[in-house]
Amino acid sequence: MFRLISVLNLVAVLLVSSAAMAENFILMSPTIKPDAMLTEDQVYNGFGCTGKNISPALQWSGAPPGTKSFAVTVYDPDAPTGSGWWHWVVYNIPADVQALPEGAGGADGKLLPAGVVQGRTDFGTAAFGGACPPSGDRPHSYIFTVFALKVEKLDLPADASAAMIGYMLNMNKLAAAQFQAFYGR
Repeated sequence: MFRLISVLNLVAVLLVSSAAMAENFILMSPTIKPDAMLTEDQVYNGFGCTGKNISPALQWSGAPPGTKSFAVTVYDPDAPTGSGWWHWVVYNIPADVQALPEGAGGADGKLLPAGVVQGRTDFGTAAFGGACPPSGDRPHSYIFTVFALKVEKLDLPADASAAMIGYMLNMNKLAAAQFQAFYGR
């Protein structure tokens, strides 16, 4: 009985320690303040929107031990699709990378580290797609997330959907950090 209690206590300590480490994992942006409105720089250029469609600079720190790669997503849960809208999906970011510069989400990917993959967004392209909610909707939420992953690479087909990539991110996640911003028109 004593051994069982000791094992249970050890498991509880490890779970609490793991949760505490995940709390130290943070995502921030020098471009966007949490809970702020996006600027025309992060607004899509198309679908009736006339923004610059530039991905923001992102920085993260405090990844848990065992992190072998990162992924970044931008998601609008308020899009009137029944399943939200994926604005950016980036994965296979090496574990020694802790930031993406402004504009890294360009279709040419030239500002991304070697080997990093941009998945297909709901705009149908493998690049950052800025905010563009329907005119007259209340401001939508845009959730920026960085995932610390337990694998070096996600082996996915080039045309994988954002939902498939999201599934693989969640199956391989050690921790995630996020913030949200808003935009309406």
